[in-house]
Amino acid sequence: MKKITVKYTLLAVILVIVAGCKKGFLDQVPDDRITIEEIFSRKRTTEEYLANVYSYVRDESNQWQSNPWTGASDEADMTWARSGYNSYFMNIGSWDPTSGFFDFWMDYYKGIRSATYFMENADKCKEILGQPGGADIIKRYKAEARFLRAYFYFGLLRQYGPVPLLGESILAPDVPFDETQIPRSSYDECVNFIASELDRAGQDLPLQQSDELEYGRITKPVAMAVKARMLLYAASPQFNGNADYASFNNQDGKPLVSTTYDVNKWQKAADAAKAVIDLNLFQLYKVNDASGAYDPFTSCRDAIMSPWNKEVIFARAGNGVDQWEVHCSPRFAGGWSGVAATQQMVDAFFMENGKAIDETGSGYVSSGFSTADTRYTTAGTYNMYVGREPRFYVCITYNGMTWFNKSEGEKKVELFNTGNTGKRGTYDYSRTGYLVRKNYHPDTYPRLSRYVYRPFVLFRLAEMYLNYAEALNESQPGNADILKYVNAIRERAGIPALPGGLPQAEMRARIRRERQVELAFECHRYFDTRRWKIAEQTDGGPFYGMDVDAGTSLTDLSFYKKTVFETRVFQKKHYLFPIPQSEIDRNKKLVQNPGW
Repeated sequence: MKKITVKYTLLAVILVIVAGCKKGFLDQVPDDRITIEEIFSRKRTTEEYLANVYSYVRDESNQWQSNPWTGASDEADMTWARSGYNSYFMNIGSWDPTSGFFDFWMDYYKGIRSATYFMENADKCKEILGQPGGADIIKRYKAEARFLRAYFYFGLLRQYGPVPLLGESILAPDVPFDETQIPRSSYDECVNFIASELDRAGQDLPLQQSDELEYGRITKPVAMAVKARMLLYAASPQFNGNADYASFNNQDGKPLVSTTYDVNKWQKAADAAKAVIDLNLFQLYKVNDASGAYDPFTSCRDAIMSPWNKEVIFARAGNGVDQWEVHCSPRFAGGWSGVAATQQMVDAFFMENGKAIDETGSGYVSSGFSTADTRYTTAGTYNMYVGREPRFYVCITYNGMTWFNKSEGEKKVELFNTGNTGKRGTYDYSRTGYLVRKNYHPDTYPRLSRYVYRPFVLFRLAEMYLNYAEALNESQPGNADILKYVNAIRERAGIPALPGGLPQAEMRARIRRERQVELAFECHRYFDTRRWKIAEQTDGGPFYGMDVDAGTSLTDLSFYKKTVFETRVFQKKHYLFPIPQSEIDRNKKLVQNPGW
């Protein structure tokens, strides 16, 4: 009889339940050693095994250990990265297949193996099958595992490109991966397999969860949303007719990426996103202020902070958002000032009239100080930050911004050199003269270790709107839905709609800019610049902020000077992560990614 060591942690429990709820599904911990046969003979341990499969869903709120998607994009600098976190070394090009930076390869494959093993064995649980509706419960559990397996494959695909597909038969959990010698499948084969698995899982998943104890578990719309995002990536220039991958082949010469452009891939992506929208289960989050007037600031802020609101499609209940918040906090509030927005990101936000800062008639002023209060700023604010759209104030903490805390009241954030959150005399400072404010709860107060529980949003309706508009612009330019859904996002943001009649190329640029702003700091930008094949322009070269080595007051002009804080390196090989060298050495049929 095979023995395995099964180690479960509370992470697997809190992943699928709301913190503070009474005992619910998977809220148990099994014995440390147990036979495979015993696991699938009991209801409790069968469910715990599924919980363990869920635990491989990465916590993307952790921007240091769990992912580099913000710090290694043009959105931000991770101040603490210079003290050993790896996004800094990625940004300066100092990494290779032996570095082990954000090496998720084996974890994803462990999740894939566990999911497959669950699907093969769940039917053996007579304790579940013997209860009323037991067959349907097993069917749903297996559908969740099938989704999770597809989701892990998608995680591999977006990071490493085409990967080996292991199929339905897989080694038992106690058999070493060294026995697996499988070449990479082509990118299109991976996409088709994942899409078919998501469709198949969706057939046996509920449309929505009716019990809050089950929020965070997989539903059919989650499977549809993952499919929509993946098909958008597959239709994009990186993998749709990319001649740079002409020699990207397996050892037997099999091409891994098609270099033939296929416009139908865009149509498939558009159809998939529209299918999520047409479920009519989700809506853009909108609220009014105390006077009853629409409040775009709170609407945009709370779209990812109001737990399980109508915009949320998929969220991770157990997460490290508190760590995100303490790194984003000003030092005077007990924070570490470690997530610094770049000047490039600051400049991406629109003005309140909906125009880009470099657009004629925007009203943007890049110097001097304001003389009057506005809805979001006070007199004396540097003009660069005055008259910007609401999402700017949701996302960016700038020098002179008013910081409100219920315990301390209002206080000005001082990011200049000698300020209360400046560089002088500390390691906890922003290298750019900005901090990220997005996804920071107004009731959070790190100095008192006070944080507000909320799930971390992985998929929301706004993304589906933008996915649909982008894909439709490539497959059916001029279609009225393109403008309809982009403008729905802008209307929620409190800025004017785009005009009609824009040519395809201009609309493409508008959609990309809207996506950069709406989805800022939500782990999208890293993949967007790569799939669009623009990362050589956006992610390399000089990166700017304010001059954090200067300034002794909020009105000291020496601070407000665009200054290079880092020169980044981006080469063609960086469009994909290197496969860890240990995996290349282990699997003799595995070829490395181009350039590595």
